[in-house]
Amino acid sequence: MIDQVFPKIFPGPNTQSNLGPWELLKYVIWFPLVFLIRGFSGYFNTYFINYCGIRVLEVIRSQVFAKLQRLPVAFFHRNQEGDLVSRVISDTSQLQGTILQVSNDLIKQPITFIGAISALVVMAVQREGMAFVLLCLAVIPICVFPIRKIGELLMNKALNMQEKAGGLTSVLSENLSAYKEVRAYNLEDREISRFSDISEKFVTARMKVIKYSHMLTPIIEIITAVGITAAIFQAARQSIQLDAVVPVIVALYMSYEPVKKLGGIHNSVKQALASLTRLEGVISEEETIANPENVVELKNVQGELEFKEVSFSYSNRDSKENKIPALVDINLKIKAGEVVALVGPSGAGKTTLAGLLPRFHDPVKGAVLLDGIDLRNLRLHDLRDSIALVPQKPFIFDLNVEENISLGKSNYTRSSVTQVCQSAYADNFIEEFENGYNERLGEKGSRLSGGQLQRLALARAFYKNSPLLILDEATSALDAENEEKIHEAMENLIKGKTTLLIAHRFSSLRLANRILVMDKGRIVADGPHNQIYKECDLYRNLYDQQNDGLS
Repeated sequence: MIDQVFPKIFPGPNTQSNLGPWELLKYVIWFPLVFLIRGFSGYFNTYFINYCGIRVLEVIRSQVFAKLQRLPVAFFHRNQEGDLVSRVISDTSQLQGTILQVSNDLIKQPITFIGAISALVVMAVQREGMAFVLLCLAVIPICVFPIRKIGELLMNKALNMQEKAGGLTSVLSENLSAYKEVRAYNLEDREISRFSDISEKFVTARMKVIKYSHMLTPIIEIITAVGITAAIFQAARQSIQLDAVVPVIVALYMSYEPVKKLGGIHNSVKQALASLTRLEGVISEEETIANPENVVELKNVQGELEFKEVSFSYSNRDSKENKIPALVDINLKIKAGEVVALVGPSGAGKTTLAGLLPRFHDPVKGAVLLDGIDLRNLRLHDLRDSIALVPQKPFIFDLNVEENISLGKSNYTRSSVTQVCQSAYADNFIEEFENGYNERLGEKGSRLSGGQLQRLALARAFYKNSPLLILDEATSALDAENEEKIHEAMENLIKGKTTLLIAHRFSSLRLANRILVMDKGRIVADGPHNQIYKECDLYRNLYDQQNDGLS
Protein backbone atom coordinates (compact mmCIF):
# COMPACT_ATOMS: atom_id res chain seq x y z
CA MET A 1 0.00 0.00 0.00
CA ILE A 2 2.86 2.34 0.87
CA ASP A 3 4.41 1.81 -2.58
CA GLN A 4 1.15 2.82 -4.21
CA VAL A 5 0.12 5.68 -1.97
CA PHE A 6 3.32 7.55 -1.12
CA PRO A 7 4.35 8.36 -4.77
CA LYS A 8 0.97 10.00 -5.31
CA ILE A 9 1.24 12.07 -2.15
CA PHE A 10 4.94 12.89 -2.61
CA PRO A 11 5.53 12.81 -6.38
CA GLY A 12 9.21 13.87 -6.26
CA PRO A 13 11.62 16.77 -5.74
CA ASN A 14 10.95 18.51 -9.10
CA THR A 15 7.23 17.93 -9.38
CA GLN A 16 4.25 19.11 -7.43
CA SER A 17 1.31 17.05 -6.28
CA ASN A 18 -1.84 17.84 -8.19
CA LEU A 19 -4.13 16.13 -5.69
CA GLY A 20 -7.03 18.16 -4.38
CA PRO A 21 -7.83 18.34 -0.61
CA TRP A 22 -10.53 15.66 -0.80
CA GLU A 23 -8.47 13.41 -3.02
CA LEU A 24 -5.47 13.83 -0.72
CA LEU A 25 -7.67 13.02 2.30
CA LYS A 26 -8.82 9.85 0.51
CA TYR A 27 -5.27 8.58 0.44
CA VAL A 28 -4.20 9.84 3.86
CA ILE A 29 -7.26 8.44 5.67
CA TRP A 30 -5.97 4.90 5.13
CA PHE A 31 -3.29 5.34 7.78
CA PRO A 32 -5.55 6.06 10.81
CA LEU A 33 -7.96 3.47 9.48
CA VAL A 34 -5.26 0.79 9.49
CA PHE A 35 -4.17 1.71 13.00
CA LEU A 36 -7.79 1.83 14.14
CA ILE A 37 -8.43 -1.66 12.81
CA ARG A 38 -5.18 -2.87 14.35
CA GLY A 39 -6.04 -1.35 17.73
CA PHE A 40 -9.59 -2.70 17.86
CA SER A 41 -8.57 -6.15 16.62
CA GLY A 42 -5.87 -6.29 19.30
CA TYR A 43 -8.36 -5.20 21.94
CA PHE A 44 -11.01 -7.74 20.97
CA ASN A 45 -8.40 -10.48 20.63
CA THR A 46 -7.15 -9.80 24.17
CA TYR A 47 -10.69 -9.45 25.51
CA PHE A 48 -11.94 -12.74 24.07
CA ILE A 49 -8.82 -14.64 25.09
CA ASN A 50 -9.22 -13.37 28.66
CA TYR A 51 -12.93 -14.15 28.54
CA CYS A 52 -12.21 -17.73 27.49
CA GLY A 53 -9.55 -18.07 30.18
CA ILE A 54 -11.88 -16.77 32.90
CA ARG A 55 -14.71 -19.04 31.76
CA VAL A 56 -12.41 -22.06 31.80
CA LEU A 57 -11.24 -21.03 35.28
CA GLU A 58 -14.84 -20.77 36.43
CA VAL A 59 -15.65 -24.24 35.09
CA ILE A 60 -12.61 -25.80 36.78
CA ARG A 61 -13.29 -24.11 40.11
CA SER A 62 -16.94 -25.10 39.97
CA GLN A 63 -16.04 -28.71 39.21
CA VAL A 64 -13.53 -28.87 42.09
CA PHE A 65 -15.98 -27.20 44.48
CA ALA A 66 -18.79 -29.54 43.41
CA LYS A 67 -16.46 -32.50 43.96
CA LEU A 68 -15.69 -31.27 47.47
CA GLN A 69 -19.41 -31.31 48.27
CA ARG A 70 -19.60 -35.01 47.39
CA LEU A 71 -16.51 -36.25 49.20
CA PRO A 72 -16.84 -38.12 52.51
CA VAL A 73 -16.14 -36.50 55.86
CA ALA A 74 -12.95 -38.57 56.19
CA PHE A 75 -11.40 -36.65 53.28
CA PHE A 76 -11.58 -33.41 55.27
CA HIS A 77 -10.01 -35.11 58.25
CA ARG A 78 -7.00 -35.98 56.07
CA ASN A 79 -6.59 -32.57 54.39
CA GLN A 80 -6.02 -29.13 55.82
CA GLU A 81 -8.70 -26.54 55.18
CA GLY A 82 -6.17 -23.92 54.04
CA ASP A 83 -4.56 -26.32 51.57
CA LEU A 84 -7.94 -27.08 49.99
CA VAL A 85 -8.64 -23.34 49.75
CA SER A 86 -5.27 -22.89 48.04
CA ARG A 87 -6.10 -25.58 45.51
CA VAL A 88 -9.43 -24.02 44.61
CA ILE A 89 -8.06 -20.44 44.38
CA SER A 90 -4.31 -20.47 43.69
CA ASP A 91 -3.96 -23.61 41.58
CA THR A 92 -6.89 -22.75 39.36
CA SER A 93 -5.46 -19.22 38.85
CA GLN A 94 -2.20 -20.80 37.70
CA LEU A 95 -4.15 -22.81 35.13
CA GLN A 96 -5.89 -19.67 33.93
CA GLY A 97 -2.58 -17.87 33.38
CA THR A 98 -1.27 -20.77 31.34
CA ILE A 99 -4.41 -20.89 29.22
CA LEU A 100 -4.05 -17.18 28.41
CA GLN A 101 -0.39 -17.52 27.43
CA VAL A 102 -1.00 -20.61 25.35
CA SER A 103 -3.95 -18.98 23.62
CA ASN A 104 -1.81 -15.98 22.65
CA ASP A 105 1.33 -17.76 21.48
CA LEU A 106 0.50 -21.31 20.53
CA ILE A 107 -0.92 -20.28 17.14
CA LYS A 108 1.23 -17.23 16.37
CA GLN A 109 4.64 -18.69 17.22
CA PRO A 110 4.41 -21.95 15.22
CA ILE A 111 3.25 -19.97 12.17
CA THR A 112 6.19 -17.59 12.58
CA PHE A 113 8.57 -20.52 12.97
CA ILE A 114 7.27 -22.36 9.90
CA GLY A 115 7.38 -19.16 7.84
CA ALA A 116 11.00 -18.44 8.81
CA ILE A 117 12.11 -22.01 8.13
CA SER A 118 10.33 -22.01 4.77
CA ALA A 119 12.08 -18.75 3.82
CA LEU A 120 15.47 -20.22 4.74
CA VAL A 121 14.81 -23.37 2.71
CA VAL A 122 13.75 -21.31 -0.32
CA MET A 123 16.89 -19.17 -0.07
CA ALA A 124 19.08 -22.25 0.31
CA VAL A 125 17.57 -23.83 -2.81
CA GLN A 126 17.34 -20.78 -5.05
CA ARG A 127 20.67 -19.11 -4.34
CA GLU A 128 23.98 -20.71 -5.14
CA GLY A 129 26.25 -21.36 -2.20
CA MET A 130 23.49 -20.97 0.42
CA ALA A 131 23.17 -24.64 1.38
CA PHE A 132 25.13 -23.90 4.55
CA VAL A 133 21.98 -22.27 5.92
CA LEU A 134 20.40 -25.67 6.36
CA LEU A 135 23.40 -26.76 8.42
CA CYS A 136 22.91 -23.75 10.71
CA LEU A 137 19.36 -24.89 11.36
CA ALA A 138 20.69 -28.11 12.87
CA VAL A 139 21.24 -26.31 16.17
CA ILE A 140 17.48 -25.79 16.59
CA PRO A 141 16.79 -29.40 17.75
CA ILE A 142 19.44 -28.85 20.42
CA CYS A 143 16.98 -26.49 22.10
CA VAL A 144 14.70 -29.44 22.82
CA PHE A 145 17.03 -30.91 25.44
CA PRO A 146 17.21 -27.90 27.80
CA ILE A 147 13.47 -27.31 27.30
CA ARG A 148 12.63 -30.84 28.43
CA LYS A 149 15.09 -30.93 31.32
CA ILE A 150 14.16 -27.53 32.70
CA GLY A 151 10.47 -28.37 32.28
CA GLU A 152 10.80 -31.49 34.44
CA LEU A 153 12.68 -29.60 37.15
CA LEU A 154 10.19 -26.76 36.97
CA MET A 155 7.20 -29.05 37.45
CA ASN A 156 8.70 -30.48 40.66
CA LYS A 157 9.58 -27.02 41.95
CA ALA A 158 6.13 -25.67 41.06
CA LEU A 159 4.45 -28.56 42.87
CA ASN A 160 6.54 -27.85 45.97
CA MET A 161 5.70 -24.14 45.72
CA GLN A 162 1.95 -24.80 45.52
CA GLU A 163 2.17 -27.10 48.54
CA LYS A 164 3.96 -24.34 50.47
CA ALA A 165 1.25 -21.92 49.35
CA GLY A 166 -1.33 -24.32 50.77
CA GLY A 167 0.57 -24.45 54.07
CA LEU A 168 0.71 -20.66 54.18
CA THR A 169 -3.04 -20.43 53.62
CA SER A 170 -3.61 -23.04 56.34
CA VAL A 171 -1.61 -21.10 58.92
CA LEU A 172 -3.44 -17.89 58.04
CA SER A 173 -6.87 -19.55 58.18
CA GLU A 174 -6.09 -21.24 61.49
CA ASN A 175 -4.82 -18.01 63.05
CA LEU A 176 -7.87 -16.01 61.99
CA SER A 177 -10.17 -18.68 63.47
CA ALA A 178 -8.22 -18.83 66.76
CA TYR A 179 -7.94 -15.08 67.38
CA LYS A 180 -9.34 -15.38 70.92
CA GLU A 181 -6.96 -18.15 71.95
CA VAL A 182 -4.01 -16.31 70.42
CA ARG A 183 -4.66 -13.26 72.55
CA ALA A 184 -5.71 -15.11 75.69
CA TYR A 185 -2.50 -17.19 75.73
CA ASN A 186 -0.16 -14.44 74.48
CA LEU A 187 0.63 -16.35 71.31
CA GLU A 188 1.04 -13.31 69.07
CA ASP A 189 4.83 -13.58 68.80
CA ARG A 190 4.67 -17.34 68.27
CA GLU A 191 2.10 -16.95 65.51
CA ILE A 192 4.11 -14.19 63.84
CA SER A 193 7.19 -16.43 63.94
CA ARG A 194 5.22 -19.42 62.62
CA PHE A 195 3.76 -17.37 59.76
CA SER A 196 7.18 -15.89 58.94
CA ASP A 197 8.76 -19.35 58.81
CA ILE A 198 6.19 -20.81 56.42
CA SER A 199 6.22 -17.57 54.40
CA GLU A 200 10.00 -17.82 54.07
CA LYS A 201 9.67 -21.42 52.87
CA PHE A 202 7.09 -20.29 50.32
CA VAL A 203 9.36 -17.47 49.11
CA THR A 204 12.27 -19.91 48.77
CA ALA A 205 10.11 -22.33 46.78
CA ARG A 206 8.79 -19.46 44.66
CA MET A 207 12.27 -18.19 43.86
CA LYS A 208 13.29 -21.66 42.69
CA VAL A 209 10.33 -21.64 40.30
CA ILE A 210 11.36 -18.19 39.04
CA LYS A 211 14.97 -19.34 38.64
CA TYR A 212 14.11 -22.32 36.49
CA SER A 213 11.31 -20.63 34.54
CA HIS A 214 13.67 -17.84 33.40
CA MET A 215 16.72 -20.05 32.87
CA LEU A 216 15.54 -21.20 29.46
CA THR A 217 15.75 -17.79 27.76
CA PRO A 218 19.53 -17.25 28.12
CA ILE A 219 20.23 -20.87 27.12
CA ILE A 220 18.26 -20.50 23.88
CA GLU A 221 19.84 -17.07 23.34
CA ILE A 222 23.26 -18.72 23.47
CA ILE A 223 22.15 -21.43 21.05
CA THR A 224 20.74 -18.71 18.78
CA ALA A 225 24.05 -16.83 18.87
CA VAL A 226 25.90 -20.02 17.96
CA GLY A 227 23.62 -20.61 14.98
CA ILE A 228 23.89 -17.05 13.68
CA THR A 229 27.66 -17.04 14.22
CA ALA A 230 27.94 -20.26 12.21
CA ALA A 231 25.93 -18.65 9.42
CA ILE A 232 28.14 -15.55 9.32
CA PHE A 233 31.29 -17.67 9.46
CA GLN A 234 30.20 -19.87 6.55
CA ALA A 235 29.06 -16.87 4.54
CA ALA A 236 32.42 -15.17 5.00
CA ARG A 237 34.31 -18.32 3.99
CA GLN A 238 32.24 -18.61 0.82
CA SER A 239 32.52 -14.88 0.05
CA ILE A 240 28.75 -14.44 -0.06
CA GLN A 241 27.55 -10.88 -0.56
CA LEU A 242 26.09 -8.85 2.30
CA ASP A 243 22.70 -8.40 0.61
CA ALA A 244 22.34 -12.20 0.59
CA VAL A 245 23.59 -12.70 4.14
CA VAL A 246 21.30 -10.17 5.87
CA PRO A 247 18.01 -11.95 4.92
CA VAL A 248 19.53 -15.21 6.13
CA ILE A 249 20.45 -13.75 9.50
CA VAL A 250 17.00 -12.20 9.87
CA ALA A 251 15.30 -15.48 8.96
CA LEU A 252 17.52 -17.41 11.38
CA TYR A 253 16.61 -15.01 14.15
CA MET A 254 12.93 -15.31 13.25
CA SER A 255 13.21 -19.09 13.50
CA TYR A 256 14.95 -19.04 16.90
CA GLU A 257 12.59 -16.49 18.49
CA PRO A 258 9.49 -18.77 18.26
CA VAL A 259 11.54 -21.60 19.74
CA LYS A 260 12.27 -19.38 22.72
CA LYS A 261 8.60 -18.41 23.06
CA LEU A 262 7.46 -22.03 22.72
CA GLY A 263 10.00 -23.01 25.36
CA GLY A 264 8.39 -20.45 27.66
CA ILE A 265 4.99 -21.98 26.90
CA HIS A 266 6.40 -25.40 27.78
CA ASN A 267 7.58 -24.06 31.15
CA SER A 268 4.19 -22.51 31.83
CA VAL A 269 2.48 -25.76 30.94
CA LYS A 270 4.74 -27.61 33.38
CA GLN A 271 3.79 -25.17 36.15
CA ALA A 272 0.16 -25.64 35.22
CA LEU A 273 0.60 -29.42 35.35
CA ALA A 274 1.86 -29.07 38.94
CA SER A 275 -1.34 -27.22 39.82
CA LEU A 276 -3.39 -29.70 37.81
CA THR A 277 -1.80 -32.56 39.77
CA ARG A 278 -2.99 -30.98 43.02
CA LEU A 279 -6.47 -30.39 41.63
CA GLU A 280 -6.56 -33.93 40.30
CA GLY A 281 -5.91 -35.10 43.86
CA VAL A 282 -9.36 -33.69 44.68
CA ILE A 283 -11.16 -34.56 41.44
CA SER A 284 -9.90 -38.16 41.37
CA GLU A 285 -10.66 -38.78 45.05
CA GLU A 286 -13.04 -41.71 45.34
CA GLU A 287 -16.59 -40.82 46.31
CA THR A 288 -17.00 -43.60 48.82
CA ILE A 289 -20.27 -42.11 50.06
CA ALA A 290 -22.46 -41.99 46.96
CA ASN A 291 -25.93 -42.76 45.71
CA PRO A 292 -26.55 -46.40 44.81
CA GLU A 293 -27.19 -47.52 41.26
CA ASN A 294 -30.52 -49.06 42.25
CA VAL A 295 -32.18 -46.62 44.61
CA VAL A 296 -34.79 -47.77 47.12
CA GLU A 297 -37.38 -45.05 47.61
CA LEU A 298 -37.73 -43.84 51.19
CA LYS A 299 -41.37 -43.21 52.03
CA ASN A 300 -43.24 -42.66 55.28
CA VAL A 301 -40.20 -43.02 57.56
CA GLN A 302 -41.08 -44.73 60.82
CA GLY A 303 -37.62 -44.39 62.33
CA GLU A 304 -36.73 -47.97 63.27
CA LEU A 305 -32.95 -48.43 63.30
CA GLU A 306 -30.79 -51.53 63.32
CA PHE A 307 -27.00 -51.92 63.44
CA LYS A 308 -25.98 -55.40 62.29
CA GLU A 309 -22.41 -56.55 63.05
CA VAL A 310 -21.16 -53.00 62.41
CA SER A 311 -17.44 -52.28 62.55
CA PHE A 312 -15.65 -49.13 61.47
CA SER A 313 -12.05 -47.90 61.41
CA TYR A 314 -10.51 -44.54 60.59
CA SER A 315 -7.67 -44.70 58.10
CA ASN A 316 -4.39 -43.32 59.33
CA ARG A 317 -3.28 -40.31 57.26
CA ASP A 318 0.18 -41.70 56.68
CA SER A 319 -0.71 -45.31 56.06
CA LYS A 320 -3.90 -46.83 54.76
CA GLU A 321 -2.81 -50.12 56.25
CA ASN A 322 -2.69 -48.72 59.76
CA LYS A 323 -6.30 -48.61 60.87
CA ILE A 324 -7.61 -47.11 64.08
CA PRO A 325 -10.63 -49.15 65.30
CA ALA A 326 -13.56 -46.95 66.27
CA LEU A 327 -16.49 -49.41 66.32
CA VAL A 328 -16.29 -53.17 66.83
CA ASP A 329 -19.13 -55.62 66.13
CA ILE A 330 -22.04 -53.36 67.05
CA ASN A 331 -25.40 -55.11 67.19
CA LEU A 332 -28.22 -52.77 68.11
CA LYS A 333 -31.94 -52.32 67.50
CA ILE A 334 -33.72 -49.04 68.20
CA LYS A 335 -37.50 -48.85 68.02
CA ALA A 336 -39.28 -46.08 66.17
CA GLY A 337 -39.74 -43.06 68.44
CA GLU A 338 -37.25 -44.35 71.03
CA VAL A 339 -34.82 -41.91 72.65
CA VAL A 340 -31.44 -43.58 73.17
CA ALA A 341 -28.61 -41.90 75.06
CA LEU A 342 -24.99 -42.74 74.19
CA VAL A 343 -22.55 -42.28 77.08
CA GLY A 344 -18.96 -43.21 77.67
CA PRO A 345 -15.47 -41.72 77.92
CA SER A 346 -13.99 -39.59 75.13
CA GLY A 347 -13.04 -41.69 72.14
CA ALA A 348 -15.47 -44.47 73.01
CA GLY A 349 -17.15 -44.26 69.56
CA LYS A 350 -20.35 -42.36 70.39
CA THR A 351 -20.07 -39.67 67.71
CA THR A 352 -18.79 -42.23 65.19
CA LEU A 353 -21.82 -44.44 65.77
CA ALA A 354 -24.19 -41.51 65.31
CA GLY A 355 -22.23 -40.40 62.21
CA LEU A 356 -23.11 -43.65 60.45
CA LEU A 357 -26.77 -42.66 60.40
CA PRO A 358 -26.47 -39.72 57.91
CA ARG A 359 -23.68 -41.66 56.18
CA PHE A 360 -20.83 -39.36 57.13
CA HIS A 361 -19.06 -42.71 57.14
CA ASP A 362 -20.01 -46.18 55.96
CA PRO A 363 -19.22 -49.25 58.05
CA VAL A 364 -16.28 -51.32 56.85
CA LYS A 365 -18.25 -54.36 57.98
CA GLY A 366 -21.91 -54.94 58.60
CA ALA A 367 -24.85 -52.69 57.78
CA VAL A 368 -27.07 -49.97 59.22
CA LEU A 369 -30.77 -50.32 58.45
CA LEU A 370 -33.58 -47.76 58.53
CA ASP A 371 -37.04 -49.33 58.55
CA GLY A 372 -35.40 -52.53 57.33
CA ILE A 373 -33.58 -50.84 54.40
CA ASP A 374 -29.79 -50.72 54.18
CA LEU A 375 -28.77 -47.05 54.25
CA ARG A 376 -26.44 -47.68 51.29
CA ASN A 377 -29.51 -48.44 49.15
CA LEU A 378 -31.12 -45.06 49.85
CA ARG A 379 -30.67 -41.82 47.98
CA LEU A 380 -28.39 -39.59 50.08
CA HIS A 381 -30.67 -36.58 49.75
CA ASP A 382 -33.69 -38.56 50.96
CA LEU A 383 -31.78 -40.11 53.86
CA ARG A 384 -30.31 -36.83 55.09
CA ASP A 385 -33.58 -35.03 54.60
CA SER A 386 -35.07 -37.38 57.19
CA ILE A 387 -32.40 -36.54 59.81
CA ALA A 388 -31.94 -33.41 61.90
CA LEU A 389 -28.55 -32.84 63.51
CA VAL A 390 -27.72 -30.64 66.49
CA PRO A 391 -23.91 -30.78 66.80
CA GLN A 392 -21.81 -29.81 69.79
CA LYS A 393 -20.26 -26.95 67.84
CA PRO A 394 -22.91 -25.73 65.39
CA PHE A 395 -21.75 -23.76 62.36
CA ILE A 396 -23.38 -20.44 61.67
CA PHE A 397 -23.19 -19.04 58.14
CA ASP A 398 -22.61 -15.37 57.41
CA LEU A 399 -26.31 -14.90 56.75
CA ASN A 400 -29.19 -13.40 58.67
CA VAL A 401 -31.10 -15.24 61.39
CA GLU A 402 -33.94 -16.42 59.14
CA GLU A 403 -31.56 -17.81 56.51
CA ASN A 404 -29.44 -19.57 59.15
CA ILE A 405 -32.49 -21.36 60.53
CA SER A 406 -34.21 -22.24 57.24
CA LEU A 407 -30.87 -23.28 55.63
CA GLY A 408 -31.67 -22.98 51.97
CA LYS A 409 -35.41 -23.54 52.08
CA SER A 410 -36.89 -20.59 50.22
CA ASN A 411 -40.49 -21.20 51.26
CA TYR A 412 -40.02 -20.17 54.88
CA THR A 413 -42.18 -17.53 56.52
CA ARG A 414 -41.36 -15.13 59.33
CA SER A 415 -44.03 -16.68 61.52
CA SER A 416 -42.65 -20.21 61.07
CA VAL A 417 -39.11 -19.06 61.92
CA THR A 418 -40.33 -17.09 64.92
CA GLN A 419 -42.27 -20.10 66.18
CA VAL A 420 -39.29 -22.47 66.13
CA CYS A 421 -37.07 -19.83 67.75
CA GLN A 422 -39.61 -19.50 70.54
CA SER A 423 -39.62 -23.27 70.95
CA ALA A 424 -35.80 -23.23 71.24
CA TYR A 425 -35.83 -20.21 73.62
CA ALA A 426 -33.80 -18.25 71.10
CA ASP A 427 -36.32 -15.49 70.40
CA ASN A 428 -35.31 -13.40 73.43
CA PHE A 429 -31.74 -12.65 72.26
CA ILE A 430 -32.73 -12.44 68.59
CA GLU A 431 -35.21 -9.68 69.31
CA GLU A 432 -32.43 -7.70 71.00
CA PHE A 433 -30.57 -7.41 67.70
CA GLU A 434 -30.91 -4.08 65.93
CA ASN A 435 -32.39 -5.75 62.84
CA GLY A 436 -34.06 -8.62 64.66
CA TYR A 437 -34.46 -11.69 62.43
CA ASN A 438 -32.79 -9.82 59.55
CA GLU A 439 -29.56 -9.41 61.54
CA ARG A 440 -26.48 -10.94 59.93
CA LEU A 441 -24.65 -13.11 62.45
CA GLY A 442 -21.10 -12.66 61.18
CA GLU A 443 -18.62 -15.21 59.90
CA LYS A 444 -18.99 -18.49 61.85
CA GLY A 445 -21.47 -16.78 64.18
CA SER A 446 -18.72 -14.67 65.75
CA ARG A 447 -21.29 -12.37 67.39
CA LEU A 448 -22.96 -15.18 69.34
CA SER A 449 -22.13 -16.95 72.59
CA GLY A 450 -21.84 -20.72 72.80
CA GLY A 451 -25.28 -21.00 74.37
CA GLN A 452 -26.85 -18.82 71.68
CA LEU A 453 -25.24 -20.94 68.98
CA GLN A 454 -26.73 -24.10 70.44
CA ARG A 455 -30.18 -22.57 70.75
CA LEU A 456 -30.07 -21.58 67.08
CA ALA A 457 -29.02 -25.14 66.23
CA LEU A 458 -32.02 -26.44 68.16
CA ALA A 459 -34.24 -23.97 66.28
CA ARG A 460 -32.92 -25.45 63.03
CA ALA A 461 -33.88 -28.92 64.21
CA PHE A 462 -37.36 -27.70 65.15
CA TYR A 463 -37.72 -26.11 61.72
CA LYS A 464 -36.56 -29.22 59.84
CA ASN A 465 -38.89 -31.44 61.86
CA SER A 466 -37.34 -34.71 60.65
CA PRO A 467 -38.35 -38.13 62.01
CA LEU A 468 -34.75 -38.91 63.03
CA LEU A 469 -32.77 -36.72 65.40
CA ILE A 470 -29.12 -36.64 66.50
CA LEU A 471 -28.31 -34.50 69.52
CA ASP A 472 -24.53 -34.34 69.96
CA GLU A 473 -23.81 -32.61 73.27
CA ALA A 474 -26.59 -30.17 72.47
CA THR A 475 -26.49 -28.53 75.92
CA SER A 476 -22.73 -28.48 76.53
CA ALA A 477 -22.41 -24.67 76.25
CA LEU A 478 -25.44 -23.77 78.39
CA ASP A 479 -25.55 -22.52 81.96
CA ALA A 480 -27.80 -24.17 84.55
CA GLU A 481 -30.68 -21.71 84.10
CA ASN A 482 -30.75 -21.92 80.31
CA GLU A 483 -30.10 -25.67 80.37
CA GLU A 484 -33.37 -26.21 82.19
CA LYS A 485 -35.25 -24.23 79.55
CA ILE A 486 -33.50 -26.08 76.74
CA HIS A 487 -34.35 -29.43 78.31
CA GLU A 488 -37.99 -28.40 78.10
CA ALA A 489 -37.45 -27.45 74.46
CA MET A 490 -35.72 -30.75 73.74
CA GLU A 491 -38.58 -32.68 75.34
CA ASN A 492 -40.91 -31.09 72.79
CA LEU A 493 -38.40 -31.57 69.97
CA ILE A 494 -37.93 -35.32 70.48
CA LYS A 495 -41.61 -36.22 70.76
CA GLY A 496 -42.39 -38.91 68.22
CA LYS A 497 -38.83 -38.90 66.86
CA THR A 498 -36.20 -41.61 66.96
CA THR A 499 -33.39 -39.86 68.78
CA LEU A 500 -29.70 -40.54 69.40
CA LEU A 501 -28.62 -38.41 72.35
CA ILE A 502 -24.84 -38.13 72.85
CA ALA A 503 -24.22 -36.87 76.35
CA HIS A 504 -21.33 -36.05 78.61
CA ARG A 505 -23.57 -34.01 80.90
CA PHE A 506 -25.72 -36.63 82.51
CA SER A 507 -28.51 -34.18 83.24
CA SER A 508 -29.64 -34.80 79.65
CA LEU A 509 -30.19 -38.50 80.36
CA ARG A 510 -33.60 -37.85 81.83
CA LEU A 511 -34.83 -37.37 78.26
CA ALA A 512 -33.80 -40.91 77.28
CA ASN A 513 -35.84 -44.11 77.38
CA ARG A 514 -32.68 -46.16 77.17
CA ILE A 515 -28.97 -45.71 77.83
CA LEU A 516 -26.09 -47.29 75.90
CA VAL A 517 -22.67 -47.27 77.54
CA MET A 518 -19.79 -47.40 75.05
CA ASP A 519 -16.11 -48.10 75.63
CA LYS A 520 -13.37 -48.66 73.03
CA GLY A 521 -15.86 -48.95 70.20
CA ARG A 522 -18.11 -51.52 71.89
CA ILE A 523 -21.46 -51.37 73.68
CA VAL A 524 -20.70 -52.56 77.21
CA ALA A 525 -24.09 -51.84 78.80
CA ASP A 526 -27.64 -51.32 77.56
CA GLY A 527 -30.72 -50.47 79.60
CA PRO A 528 -32.41 -47.90 81.85
CA HIS A 529 -30.43 -45.79 84.30
CA ASN A 530 -31.20 -47.75 87.48
CA GLN A 531 -30.23 -51.06 85.91
CA ILE A 532 -26.92 -50.10 84.35
CA TYR A 533 -25.95 -48.00 87.38
CA LYS A 534 -25.97 -51.23 89.38
CA GLU A 535 -24.44 -53.48 86.72
CA CYS A 536 -21.84 -51.30 84.92
CA ASP A 537 -18.83 -50.02 86.85
CA LEU A 538 -17.82 -47.64 84.02
CA TYR A 539 -21.22 -45.98 83.95
CA ARG A 540 -21.40 -45.74 87.71
CA ASN A 541 -18.00 -44.07 87.91
CA LEU A 542 -18.87 -41.58 85.17
CA TYR A 543 -22.19 -40.81 86.79
CA ASP A 544 -20.81 -40.37 90.29
CA GLN A 545 -18.10 -38.02 89.03
CA GLN A 546 -20.77 -35.62 87.90
CA ASN A 547 -23.13 -36.34 90.80
CA ASP A 548 -25.93 -34.27 89.40
CA GLY A 549 -28.65 -35.99 91.42
CA LEU A 550 -30.30 -37.81 88.58
CA SER A 551 -32.55 -40.59 89.89
